[in-house]
Amino acid sequence: MKIHEYQAKRLMAERGLAVPEGRVATTPEEAVAAVGPLVEAGGSSVVVVKSQIHAGGRGKGRFVEHPDLAGVNVVTDGVEGGVPSAEAKVRALAETMLGSTLVTVQTGETGTPVRRLYVEQGVAIARELYLSVLLDRATGRNLMMASTEGGTEIEEVADATPEKILRETIDPAVGLADFQARRLALGLGLAGDAAKNGMQFMKALAAFAAEMDTDLVEINPLVVTEDDRVLALDGKMGFDDNALFRHPGVAELRDEAEEDPAEREAGAYGLSFIKLDGSIGCLVNGAGLAMATMDTIKQVGGEPANFLDVGGGATTENVTAAFKIITRDPNVKGIFVNIFGGIMKCDVIAEGVVEAVRQVGLDVPLVVRLEGTNVELGKRIIDASDLDVVSADDMKDGAQKIVEATR
Repeated sequence: MKIHEYQAKRLMAERGLAVPEGRVATTPEEAVAAVGPLVEAGGSSVVVVKSQIHAGGRGKGRFVEHPDLAGVNVVTDGVEGGVPSAEAKVRALAETMLGSTLVTVQTGETGTPVRRLYVEQGVAIARELYLSVLLDRATGRNLMMASTEGGTEIEEVADATPEKILRETIDPAVGLADFQARRLALGLGLAGDAAKNGMQFMKALAAFAAEMDTDLVEINPLVVTEDDRVLALDGKMGFDDNALFRHPGVAELRDEAEEDPAEREAGAYGLSFIKLDGSIGCLVNGAGLAMATMDTIKQVGGEPANFLDVGGGATTENVTAAFKIITRDPNVKGIFVNIFGGIMKCDVIAEGVVEAVRQVGLDVPLVVRLEGTNVELGKRIIDASDLDVVSADDMKDGAQKIVEATR
């Protein structure tokens, strides 16, 4: 589960992590009302107006309706001077940004509508850094990453200058150790009070990630101010859905409007679904088999349109819902059902596919590979349905047939 920047900063501030003061706004009036208190608190009439969407790259993003306007905008008092001038500029920005569609490197070409803004006090920035804590699935531990290249997408840094990314694996029993925080601070070129504040921030962030069961906490940029304070100027967080029962307050922060409707519907049926950009719809049982299926489709020249794991205890209703979700995607040109029945029975999958086709029809090629528990029964159900189905002997055979059929 992802949350907005303003929500992430609220959680961090509650746990002693330094963030600039800011206020969320859903209307131009609320945005204007935030200016006075922020100017008074910050001692400067500089404020920043930030689009709130579940995607990175907002500063470089552009609005579909207003190509010259970025997703993050700095407002100064200008020639007129004073708070009234800043308020007027914030009002104009809010009226333009709210309701417009922001396109970033992470939203895709369609972009995402902006429904909220975060108005934040300006900060006198001396340096911009990168800091994150992410779950390293290879070690089963949290990993802290840091870089001097703050404000730049970490993927770009990894490609161009990987040596500029610092890493420290966090022992869950002791947290981020002092020597690790010191090593990161030195690697970032921090000294004096900035190093002290930076180390405190790193240790607190590592503890926060462990306490909150996060998959990712990314601060880009983490800034060092001219008076050596260390602040989170941005905040991106993702939480382990399986641990949300331990954090009911976090679960309440979910913004369903920011989630893909198909993924939200899949979640209601207990399906693990992630939409991708390809043309081959996949209906598979088991996460490992689902990933292997996607890899095999790519290996034979196709592109998967989704990751979809129906799980081991799916019912006919669940499978029917999964099939409907796949066929609703206009990019899907063919569907590959790949089932290895263990806990999941092949006849349940077959009944779900047949029922879904009866309800929504079948306008694209369908390849089915069934193996395992009740496989013969499953095949008989499909054969008796008179569906236009191509049978596959194994996973690679099925991938080749569906890719060829879509061509």
